[in-house]
Amino acid sequence: MKNIVVCIKQVPDTTEVKLDPVTGTLIRDGVPSIINPDDKAALEVALQIKEKTGAKVTVVSMGPMQADVALREALAMGADDAVLVSDRKFGGADTWATSSTIAGAIKKLDYDLIVAGRQAIDGDTAQVGPQIAEHLGIPHVSYAASVDVEGDDTVVIRRNFEDRYHIIEAKTPLLITTLGEEIEPRYMSVGGIFDAYREKEVKVWGYEDIKDAVDDSNLGLKGSPTQVKKSFTKPVKAPGVLHEDVSADEAVEIIINKLKEKYII
Repeated sequence: MKNIVVCIKQVPDTTEVKLDPVTGTLIRDGVPSIINPDDKAALEVALQIKEKTGAKVTVVSMGPMQADVALREALAMGADDAVLVSDRKFGGADTWATSSTIAGAIKKLDYDLIVAGRQAIDGDTAQVGPQIAEHLGIPHVSYAASVDVEGDDTVVIRRNFEDRYHIIEAKTPLLITTLGEEIEPRYMSVGGIFDAYREKEVKVWGYEDIKDAVDDSNLGLKGSPTQVKKSFTKPVKAPGVLHEDVSADEAVEIIINKLKEKYII
């Protein structure tokens, strides 16, 4: 295992999300941003493998220039290199166009293993990771709770589901998506922060840098087959009714009547 690529996304803090009522897109100006939690777990997996094998870890992100902060945080955690894919031509991308662009950038890198978060908290589609694998023509394993390396080209993944888990052995090259709730990422070190801002560089790649590895018809808003028709914030939920001092039979009757009222039964 020599080269690992980690895909990360800078996302708005979900407690501060605001939507543009006209365009249906997120308003990012003035909103605190963080590394997507599942992606931080992906970085932790890569760093653990690095400690065992000496592999080089490169973090890749697509987004506006402000995503430089997220990439430098990843460098401060222990990543070796960072690439920000940023160009107006990539703006307005859905999952298909986003994955097409990121895959194009990854084609310019050496990789044995690609690790990404299961999904981003600002979209929750869980599509970009698997789509990147499809664009690159490599297998993928999703919902990884733990990852171990055996030999130079074999990865053993514990893949979690709600009621069971799989143990999967796979050969590289391979893409894995990770579960943030199952993996605790490390903190930045003081020395890592210093190096991230003084010693290391975040490379910025625009359209010209990856144009030979992408199809223009799959880029940005024009290359996105899905469009936002309407967006709205979640309405405030009405308070429920509290039933105190009822017997088990009375509670069952209340639940059944409520389900009938909602035409569920």
